[in-house]
Amino acid sequence: MSATSPSISLQSRLRSQLVERRSRLEQTIARVDRADDLIHLLNRVDAALSQVETGDFGRCDVCDEQIEDKVLLAHPMSTYCLCELSPERQRALEHDLDLAWRVQAALLPVPDLSFAGWRTHYRYLPHGPVSGDYCDLIVTGINGDAKLYFMLGDVSGKGVAASLLMAHLNASCRALVQSGLAPQELVTRADRVLAESTLSSHYATLVCGFASLSGEVQIVNAGHCSPVVVRSNGRVEAIAGTCLFLDPAATEKPDTSYSLGRAVLDEGDTLVLYTDGATEATNASQEEYGTNRLAALLAGCSADTPQELVGKCLEDVALFLDGEERNDDLTILALQRTLLG
Repeated sequence: MSATSPSISLQSRLRSQLVERRSRLEQTIARVDRADDLIHLLNRVDAALSQVETGDFGRCDVCDEQIEDKVLLAHPMSTYCLCELSPERQRALEHDLDLAWRVQAALLPVPDLSFAGWRTHYRYLPHGPVSGDYCDLIVTGINGDAKLYFMLGDVSGKGVAASLLMAHLNASCRALVQSGLAPQELVTRADRVLAESTLSSHYATLVCGFASLSGEVQIVNAGHCSPVVVRSNGRVEAIAGTCLFLDPAATEKPDTSYSLGRAVLDEGDTLVLYTDGATEATNASQEEYGTNRLAALLAGCSADTPQELVGKCLEDVALFLDGEERNDDLTILALQRTLLG
């Protein structure tokens, strides 16, 4: 930890978060009865704002050292660092984080799901104890109306705060899929729901769509890494995205719309979705893995099963890193067409 004071930029960002939090608390207090607990929280926000204004904030009450910037940004009212934790409390924290991962893991889709002429495989690799990546597969309909919905997203930041927003995104999208919405409307509504319940300091990207029995894929890419179709002849085709999903300024642009992409996959073709933990992986020379290397690798995987393809992607990222630690959560999802409708 550094003993230096927080930067002016950090001070401005913290002030913005606290002002926003104060506004939301005031609105909630005005709507509910017996808001003593909320008023207490409002007083804490006011105290934190006062410390921000005077520059006397961000120091641990126990050791008087400066709390790390990333901790303050995630929890702007923090008043202590890990120096306060006894060995017992550290073990309790580790237990809580382990439990949080178990809860998050339970939200992940069934491994190696096969449905409606499609087979899938994904790998979900958190950078820390929990992840801000979002991955889901949902089966809807029967017979000719059967669809396999897929979602892959990336919440800004890492750790517990990002994982909580990931869980919120999971619940919202699952409810909206079951209501039978088309991908464009689903993403638009999810954007609105999350914008109303998320701090402006956080944002997310999302790919959402469905694969049908006929081989058609309908997909909305809201600011996420471009999905790619790997044809059985080795050709790799990217599906472009539109504007950012859950933009901090989304409440100012209620008319945000998302374009719908379409593709038809023949038997043996594979749709590949991934988070930037793959393409932005950085080696010791500060070089990024990049989309070109990924595309070149995928071109040589056209005859592979989803399991083989995803495995080769992870192996190549590890080879590129050459012992360096990944700096982000990483998720790869492959959906392969197996039957002609």
